[in-house]
Amino acid sequence: MSEESTSQTTPSTPFEWIGGEEKVHELVTRFYDLMDLEPVYKELRAVHGPSLDDARQKLFWFLCGWLGGPDHYQERFGHPRLRMRHFPYSIGIQERDQWVACMDQAMGDTGVPQALRDRLNQSFMGTADWMRNR
Repeated sequence: MSEESTSQTTPSTPFEWIGGEEKVHELVTRFYDLMDLEPVYKELRAVHGPSLDDARQKLFWFLCGWLGGPDHYQERFGHPRLRMRHFPYSIGIQERDQWVACMDQAMGDTGVPQALRDRLNQSFMGTADWMRNR
């Protein structure tokens, strides 16, 4: 297989693999919709306060850059400093596990390819575990 045909079949970033901004937006929308709809995510939902609008926008901006696309979040707010920004919220094992499960369900519902989904789940779990503060 030539280098040219390989580059055409293998996305260079998870952002490209997932399908760009439109698919990231779809994923984030589904993630927060599930949090509102599914009772199994009630502890996670409670951490977010009454409105999810701000969280939806910020996660979309963050994930675009984190996945290798445009750095919308950093352009607006600077370095994400995830742990510091999440420190005011009570995040334990239950919230960590619900976040990862909700994101996995959202990835499945929005058609994220299984190989990418597996890869992202590993990264999400590592990051979510690092965010725990209790």
